[in-house]
Amino acid sequence: MHPITHAAERPYHPAIIMAASGETVTFGELDRRANRWSRLFRHRGLESEDRVAVLMENRREYLEILWGAQRSGIMLVPLSTRLARPEVEYILRDADAKLLLISQHYATRMGDLANVCPVLGLEGDDVDAQLATFDDGPIADPVPGQVMLYSSGTTGRPKGIVPPPPPNDDVQATNPLVALAVHGVGMPTDGSIVYLSPAPLYHAAPLGWCATVHRLGGTIVVMESFDPAEALAAIERYRVTDSQWVPTHFVRMLKLPESERTAHDLSSHRRAIHAAAPCPEAIKRAMIDWWGPILVEYYAGSESVGMTMIGSADWLDHPGSVGCALYGRVHICGPDDADLPPGENGLVYFENDRIPSYHNDADKTASALNRHGWMTLGDIGHLDADGFLYLTDRASHMIISGGVNIYPQEVENLLVGHPAVADAAVIGVPDPDMGETVLAVVQPLSMEDAGPALAQELLAFLEPQIARMKLPRRIEFRPDLPREANGKLYKRELRDEYAARAATT
Repeated sequence: MHPITHAAERPYHPAIIMAASGETVTFGELDRRANRWSRLFRHRGLESEDRVAVLMENRREYLEILWGAQRSGIMLVPLSTRLARPEVEYILRDADAKLLLISQHYATRMGDLANVCPVLGLEGDDVDAQLATFDDGPIADPVPGQVMLYSSGTTGRPKGIVPPPPPNDDVQATNPLVALAVHGVGMPTDGSIVYLSPAPLYHAAPLGWCATVHRLGGTIVVMESFDPAEALAAIERYRVTDSQWVPTHFVRMLKLPESERTAHDLSSHRRAIHAAAPCPEAIKRAMIDWWGPILVEYYAGSESVGMTMIGSADWLDHPGSVGCALYGRVHICGPDDADLPPGENGLVYFENDRIPSYHNDADKTASALNRHGWMTLGDIGHLDADGFLYLTDRASHMIISGGVNIYPQEVENLLVGHPAVADAAVIGVPDPDMGETVLAVVQPLSMEDAGPALAQELLAFLEPQIARMKLPRRIEFRPDLPREANGKLYKRELRDEYAARAATT
């Protein structure tokens, strides 16, 4: 299954719909545009495994470029639109990018990057005019391309994740994610999927699932940017059957006024996939109560070394779990790399024959592997007796206060369940006596509520639910937290900020 096949068999079936504008691209049009992109790459002298970076907002061209790269051997490097210019320069140089495709909006914001690598600006009709100079038939030397994602950089500089090479030279070869979507999630193969993608396409999950839906012949409804009420409206308007979310999307939809939450017909919605960040139990229960048992959660990483998955029914029997392994065998290891018994927390490893590497960073690759050759994504968790995985927190987020290990995820999950809280981050801040103390940085639904009274209310809310040592010693408020659109929280920025404060006092 591949868009090339669907273009031949159902050329007029919608492949892409932009949610706000309704702009539509059929499979026939997608195929022709992808062919033109592949010819443009060859015209510019780009060969198999050359890196092409993309920096743009959610637009139809993103997916057209993806499929053009996939059939011309290009290693596509999606860039986060959250990055500052020095970070973009670093990735372009680190990836040895041979071309940067950049929209006018980000070209204006970033300035001239031609001194780093060749640049092709993408501005409306100009893109179509450039592509129109190329034939829309397939290139003579098709080679399967791949995507080199960069880690989010939440704990340091982002690193490129080099995927293992494709199994063969057939650009239409079956992709493993298709089998996961069909057999794990239950997606149909008859092309009836209408898939809502509310997150930025530069992230691993949105881009990967969009590609998978296209392989299955489905239609992708792309939100230009996420808005909770507009997401619900899009489900009704386009009769969405499948979707992919992060927990912050759930929180924002749940905290809409009741009149907005119930204003739309969501009866077409069959499967709601979510991942990328921990989902608090209270939030997930509320979503299942609202949408029904259609939630499917998975745990994986951009490294694609393993994946667990769990449906709503199993989750209700194993609340808090991220499921059992679909591929890659899960191990929970202690400091000696030995497997730990069920119920005992340790580093989560995946055992897999196909192990990726980190570009230009042999030390990071080595540090992610244990003596058995299993790879960790840096998460701490445990297995139960039935083989279900539960995640405790990121190893890098652990707070050590007075010699006691504290995992902030537990406190964060409780805080976002409070009706006045939109988001929360819990970190360790330097303390001369305890080493670190617990600080909660809270984004309230309204900054008008921020202050000592709300802080006391939140502490009273937490106190009966967690051990005293885990209670925040301070609660501070701010209108926004440094959270990526894929749900990942940039705790490094907060820790660095508070460490700098402590150093000056």
